[in-house]
Amino acid sequence: MNIPNHVAIILDGNGRWAKAKGMPRSYGHMKGCANLESICDDVKELGIKYLTVYAFSTENWKRSREEVEGLMKLFRSYLKRCLKIAERNRMRVRIIGNISAFDQDIQDSIHVLEDYSSQYDELYFQIALNYGSRDELVRGIRKLAADISDGKIAPSDIGEETLEGYLDTAGVPDPDLLIRTSGEMRLSNFLLWQMAYTEMYFTDVAWPDFHKKELVEAIEVYNGRDRRYGGIKEEASCSRQD
Repeated sequence: MNIPNHVAIILDGNGRWAKAKGMPRSYGHMKGCANLESICDDVKELGIKYLTVYAFSTENWKRSREEVEGLMKLFRSYLKRCLKIAERNRMRVRIIGNISAFDQDIQDSIHVLEDYSSQYDELYFQIALNYGSRDELVRGIRKLAADISDGKIAPSDIGEETLEGYLDTAGVPDPDLLIRTSGEMRLSNFLLWQMAYTEMYFTDVAWPDFHKKELVEAIEVYNGRDRRYGGIKEEASCSRQD
């Protein structure tokens, strides 16, 4: 099986999963967070080199105050727990998004985690927190414009690679495969620039129930795609007709 180098996942369905079980949305977020730890182990075992997850968008601040406060509490706990996950998987962690909106203690925990894990290189794990792709592009273009104004870059020298260097994901290869759980079939402002040529996989399985089996199924579908010409590989199509 051809393992994608970079998998991106939109972690969707925690709240609906919890509601279906008669539990509060916070329970779903807690279970989803625990599942993320397991998926990191699975990703490492399968040989995926880069994993990027959409954990909290710029739009998520619009949720109820109770839910947002619960998520902040969960982030505080997970960022500390992630130190052990990083050590176990030899995993370098980077937070993408505008972290200045978070309380100072959360920002401090992010910096500690990134510094602590910077020594590792067996798995690269990007967590999107207060992230929106349009916001990322605006912030990156503002930095680029400032450097042009300061004479550091000439407008004529700007190309795709130049702009990529100003994005939160600078130095990270584009995703090969996007997975979105819980039945939604949209990108929701996630890695719009980076996913220009990414294969996409949508599943009805909610994030707390998305385990290694589902991950392998997504990769198998990815293997059935023709990355050069698009669509389903001819040999895969023929085999289904036999």
